[in-house]
Amino acid sequence: MDISVVVPLFNEDESLKELNDWIVQVMKSNHFTYEIIYVDDGSNDNSWEVVEKLAAKNNHVKGIRFLRNYGKSAALNEGFKMVSGDVVITMDADLQDSPEEIPELYRMIKEDGYDMVSGWKKKRYDPISKTIPSKFFNYTTRVLSGIKLHDFNCGLKSYSYDVVKSIEVYGEMHRYIPVIAKWAGFTKIGEKVVQHHERKYGVTKFGIDRFVKGYLDLLTITFTSRFSQRPMHFFGFLGSLLFFIGFVIAGYLVYAKIFMDVYKMTDRPLFYFGLLSMILGTQLFMAGFLGEMISRSSKSLNHHHIKKYINFKAN
Repeated sequence: MDISVVVPLFNEDESLKELNDWIVQVMKSNHFTYEIIYVDDGSNDNSWEVVEKLAAKNNHVKGIRFLRNYGKSAALNEGFKMVSGDVVITMDADLQDSPEEIPELYRMIKEDGYDMVSGWKKKRYDPISKTIPSKFFNYTTRVLSGIKLHDFNCGLKSYSYDVVKSIEVYGEMHRYIPVIAKWAGFTKIGEKVVQHHERKYGVTKFGIDRFVKGYLDLLTITFTSRFSQRPMHFFGFLGSLLFFIGFVIAGYLVYAKIFMDVYKMTDRPLFYFGLLSMILGTQLFMAGFLGEMISRSSKSLNHHHIKKYINFKAN
């Protein structure tokens, strides 16, 4: 199969049929073999009923339904588990991403050899309350990750099959899939300017809190990408350094007490600083040790209850 399209959705019943017809038209005009996987992230409108109708009319359409809203990352992760196409395309369900971009995104993976290609909404039809914070996060992510992309959060992306089968997306980490892919060893990451449309139906599902979460997620992914496999390298180093500083201070105070006999050790603020350093150093070292134990025995981070599948066949 040439292409798998994964579409996470939440309360998008008005746009689904139009989006599906648009994707199918692009696939047929380019003679692609394809599947479209809709992941209903606990919608409380008629989205799932629309997906069922689309699947009944077209056996290329498949669906996954969550019992409740788990978030976009969980939806993408479950979709990635089910794909079988050589190239995987992700796009939002609100018609702001254009399916007309699919052929070029496919070509860049198959012919240019990219592991993944991220869309860049160079001209956006979003309010300034979204565009300004987005530029800040993209700049910060570029600096911390070393990946030269302008729009990490664009929902329109293409991946090779190997990439989506090698990564796990959890929490709110969908914004940083390029970072996760690079961490997994897929370093050929490209970018394509894509067309961005104004929202035609409904309202945005994201509020101001997503920027706070985005900042925290950035810190998380930066830390985990560098130290998740060997947490002792971070905690152990800091712990050893603090303990050494405290030990040196204690040694100095003992020397001063024995040979100089000027102050009582406990009368000097330096005594408490040294004691605190040794205690914190020990705790950080133990945190690194426990992190090592957990990282060696951790299981999957995604455990989601799925209510129903549509049209998945065993290989």
